[in-house]
Amino acid sequence: MADNEDEALEDRLKAALWFSIGKIVDEETLKLGVNATPQFIGALTEMVWAQIQNVSEDLQSFAKHAGRQVISAEDVLLLARRNEGLETILRKCLDQQHGAKPKAARKR
Repeated sequence: MADNEDEALEDRLKAALWFSIGKIVDEETLKLGVNATPQFIGALTEMVWAQIQNVSEDLQSFAKHAGRQVISAEDVLLLARRNEGLETILRKCLDQQHGAKPKAARKR
């Protein structure tokens, strides 16, 4: 029973992702004056879904390694550590939420 519920939830999430990606692709293709096929949107959705799965597994692993069951902002920053631009944006966002001064990106 739980497997059926999990599959149904996954199907609903994929459908929502497909819808959202379709809207974004439609907006961008209108701006660019090009067309995108439904196959392109489907392939892009599958690629994004696979990336979401990879990211979620990594975040779960980071939290588990730290002895936690809940994913924290530090786990997300750890995931973004190799993408300096993304890490900078995430740190600024986190600092704004905490009302602190933005910290300089860590040196490697």
